[in-house]
Amino acid sequence: MRALIVVDLQVDFCPGGALAVPGGDQIVDAVNDLMPDFDAVVLTQDWHPHDHSSFADAHPGRDPYATVQMPYGPQVLWPRHCVIGSPGAAFHPGLAVDVADLVVRKGFRPQIDSYSAFHENDRTTPTGLAGYLRERDLRDLTFVGLAHDFCVAWSAIDAARLGFRATVIEKATRAIDLDGSRAAAQAAMRAAGVHLA
Repeated sequence: MRALIVVDLQVDFCPGGALAVPGGDQIVDAVNDLMPDFDAVVLTQDWHPHDHSSFADAHPGRDPYATVQMPYGPQVLWPRHCVIGSPGAAFHPGLAVDVADLVVRKGFRPQIDSYSAFHENDRTTPTGLAGYLRERDLRDLTFVGLAHDFCVAWSAIDAARLGFRATVIEKATRAIDLDGSRAAAQAAMRAAGVHLA
């Protein structure tokens, strides 16, 4: 059985948002068009407390997009985004949220970021998504959404490592492309066995 995993298609990641991915809103129709082709649709939602440690303004003297060392490894510092309950944390208004089987909220622990739909950035704390998919016998996963080179890539790589068949439909993603991060993410996904369609 096949599941479509729609990653973080939220207002703050679209043009005009706090952490806008160029062209992020251009994929909404393509994502909606894919949904009927799958046995299940899962939406992920970045969901940060106001004092999240990944926010640049939580680190005096540090600028957005700088990298710092956290207990779990390197962490990009982001502009404040997707704060719990804020308008920017909402799904894009054009996204067909009513057909979703599950919404997975991630990044709600103040001291650790969460790019992947499966694990926090420590790579060990699970979100519970893998168990849900296995219980429903959803083994063939297709990933779309934002951003290609961070949350989409980390999710797809984790899916492959967990034994799922993982595909990324690149035309239904957009990238931040921070210092070549898009090409690096593509290489990492291929190395992990993710199919890029």
